[in-house]
Amino acid sequence: MTNSPALIEGITRDIYGMPAFVSLDVPDVRDAARWFVGALDFIELFAMPPGDDPTLIHLRRWRYQDILLRRSDTDATIGPGIQLSIAATYEELDDLATRARTVGATTVLGPEDTPWNTRDLTLTSPQGLQIVLTARRPEPLRDAEFTAKMNRWSPTTLADDGRGPVALPRTDPAGPFFPSRNREDG
Repeated sequence: MTNSPALIEGITRDIYGMPAFVSLDVPDVRDAARWFVGALDFIELFAMPPGDDPTLIHLRRWRYQDILLRRSDTDATIGPGIQLSIAATYEELDDLATRARTVGATTVLGPEDTPWNTRDLTLTSPQGLQIVLTARRPEPLRDAEFTAKMNRWSPTTLADDGRGPVALPRTDPAGPFFPSRNREDG
């Protein structure tokens, strides 16, 4: 996963200011919650009001992977082009794909390796939300050529000033986004 303390895998039940979250309007929040819990390892953090007929359920998978399910009396539809990407571990993707199929995902693609060194599981929830669970491929399975290009194209380089790594601006004026026309590596 990552060494960042802000993105530690594992479910936490603490209440914090969420830097970003998804809200889904659904006709039956209890039914939608069952799907996210059964298919993707979310937990129900709380329901308002508690019981069998809540109007809102707060779900969480890992820290900062929060979804609010809100009851809507109208037919809420998720528009084309909307996709939720969620970090996962490489090892859990096969099991999540199996469970998503079992509990009613309308589509399940993968998991499959991407050209950018991840393994992705793409599925559509019964509510119509396209979800991509993405995991970094382990070192021996990564594409070394892609990694080298990303290191070369990165807008910053890391240097160690004795106190730890420091980001330095790129000095290549062509940069990765405005390559010169005669540059061989594009």
